[in-house]
Amino acid sequence: MARLLYIEASPRKERSASIEVSRAFLETYQTTHPDDEIETLDIWAADLPSFNGEALAAKYAGLNGVPLTQEQTAVWNEIRRLAAPFLVADKLLLAVPLWNFGIPYRLKQLIDLISQKDILFSFDGYGLQGLVKARKALVVYARGLDYLSKTSSTPAATYDFQKPYMETWLRFVGVTEISSIVVEKTLFGPESDVESRTKAKQQAATLAADF
Repeated sequence: MARLLYIEASPRKERSASIEVSRAFLETYQTTHPDDEIETLDIWAADLPSFNGEALAAKYAGLNGVPLTQEQTAVWNEIRRLAAPFLVADKLLLAVPLWNFGIPYRLKQLIDLISQKDILFSFDGYGLQGLVKARKALVVYARGLDYLSKTSSTPAATYDFQKPYMETWLRFVGVTEISSIVVEKTLFGPESDVESRTKAKQQAATLAADF
């Protein structure tokens, strides 16, 4: 039995293209991997603490080998709790919309909280090592406009800080096999991007069978 962690980063739910495609993936995945366990992390329902002064003090105390105070230990234990699902998952599925050329602030907040030394990565003085158990991830990206065509008014090379950021972070924490599905032209809702969503869901179902 393998564990799949599904991270849902859109608050739009039923109108979200990234969620719709991810659910199509999960439907096929559950059929083809009936013994696997699926855990869902909805970052809009999760309790994400601020990465404040106390958290920074705990971080630098750990980096410098200084014992943590009681308050710092409590903060760090909360960060470890948030990171725990990433450390036990065998595979990752992420539904990520594009906001202002990047990712939603709640997803960035989660990444900033859990991307800590000796939690999601280690550093031994010679190099960095990702500690995430999962080596395989699928990211479903949703974008309001067209970023991929040659005639795009928002070409990906200039405007896309979504996919490059996610792939850099995933590799940093240890994921080596990253697949992606991109759904575009979602700005005006599902009625205007039927073709894009349908194609993406078909792609998702195909990937799920062998994921």
